[in-house]
Amino acid sequence: MASQDQKSNTTKTPNGEHDQKNQVQPDFRSSIRLKYVKLGCHYLISNAMYLLTIPLLLAVAANLSTSHVHRILETCNYHLRYNVLAVTVCTSLMAVLATVYFMSRPRTVYLVDFSCYKPDSSLLSTRETVSQKVSAIIDEVSGVFTKKVLERSGLGDRTYAPGLQDFPPKRPFESAKEEAEAVIYGAIDNLFDKTGVNPKDVGIVVVNISAFNPTPSLSSMIVNRYKLRGDVVSCNLGGMGCSAGIISIDLAKRLLQVTPNTYALVMSLECVTANYYTGKDRSKLLTNCLFRMGGAAILLSNRSSDRRRSKYELMHTVRTHKGADDRAYRCVSQEEDAEGKLGISLTRDLMPVAGETLQANITTLGPLVLPASEQILFLATLVARKVLKMKKVRPYVPDFKMAFEHFCIHTGGRGVLDQMEKNLRLTESDMEPSRMTLYRFGNTSSSSLWYELAYAEAKGRIRKGDRVWQLAFGSGFKCNSGVWRALKTVDPKKEKHNPWSDEIHQFPVSLQETMPFPA
Repeated sequence: MASQDQKSNTTKTPNGEHDQKNQVQPDFRSSIRLKYVKLGCHYLISNAMYLLTIPLLLAVAANLSTSHVHRILETCNYHLRYNVLAVTVCTSLMAVLATVYFMSRPRTVYLVDFSCYKPDSSLLSTRETVSQKVSAIIDEVSGVFTKKVLERSGLGDRTYAPGLQDFPPKRPFESAKEEAEAVIYGAIDNLFDKTGVNPKDVGIVVVNISAFNPTPSLSSMIVNRYKLRGDVVSCNLGGMGCSAGIISIDLAKRLLQVTPNTYALVMSLECVTANYYTGKDRSKLLTNCLFRMGGAAILLSNRSSDRRRSKYELMHTVRTHKGADDRAYRCVSQEEDAEGKLGISLTRDLMPVAGETLQANITTLGPLVLPASEQILFLATLVARKVLKMKKVRPYVPDFKMAFEHFCIHTGGRGVLDQMEKNLRLTESDMEPSRMTLYRFGNTSSSSLWYELAYAEAKGRIRKGDRVWQLAFGSGFKCNSGVWRALKTVDPKKEKHNPWSDEIHQFPVSLQETMPFPA
């Protein structure tokens, strides 16, 4: 019957070719079966300890008779009466060891809340505006190139680009400073309003920005604006690229380990006005196309009393640096062109270098977050390829969807996101926060990860216990990961100062590989 049904469902086209529709169904069914087999193995291995321990305990309980229990109790009573010294020594030793263990454990770091800056609508800029400005200031050829890049960039027509009204800025430093102040003060004001924390309670300030580093520093600007206390630990990170947001979180975490009972304020931003390029080098024109205004302020705490009101707990930070490799070191660099105009160059080596750095990063991250079943599969394929020299065995890419519910991948551009989706075997739903952030806000550098998390919160997708993976790339070349666990379900209706709140119903939008300018 099965063979007859199969024959009856097979039709021929006018060219004599068999219809492939029914041939796809068995492959689809086999993939579904493979999926459930894999999930079954995952649950068996993950719960192996319980599956083995429970029957053993039941067997021991069944063999224990009442007389055995009485004998055990009599033995314990005997030792308590006649071996008081031994019992006292053992109890004291256990107490000392327990004290040392709990004192040496790293302090838990909580993310109380965060705030993403949403610029004023007067700074909205369309892709066509950017192209026209470049054509008018540089030349028409550069404008055409910019237009082609923007149509394939994944950016929409409602990103924020200060300085385009006066491009190039007549007073570059003052314009960049005004932009930095607007982003920093706007994000931090909203953060303190959301959390109700007194600025005087902040003991650590970490600021990261790549290309704009005035004197006094931006971290000193924050200390002055909010009148922070005199013993505040202030750090200003510069030139570390788009992955510096995770570096700042990692630095704040390390400082919180040695500074008890305090808050850490992390400010991640980039100054677009300071990065505008007015030359003709195409590798440097890309920054004008992709980077936009934005920033995020994050409040961390090591106070146990803050656990109940905090949103997330920091689980891991993993940093990978490939700067020792000359090719990786030079793939993103700030330099002058032949005419002496400063810009940031992106070379053709960027994508392969990013792939190699990602592989190194997830090799370190995997054992920390992946279930045992995925680690066993990865180890088995590694042994087959490296030890047994079985070249036909493909490298196994772990299924990170078994470790995380949410993915926040840096919005480096449409090509970067497409490559990450392919390499990590993610779905369109997994990539939605990253793609919508790129479309709505553009590449806001190190702060893009927080706009993506804010998107997930505005959609009401964050549930208690969910795990979030933040993954960022940056010059150097670096790849950094941050892993968070949600401590509560985030209700979007109760959220304040979320940049997506008033327009989240419009997303997601449909994106094409090429999006021409509106007619």
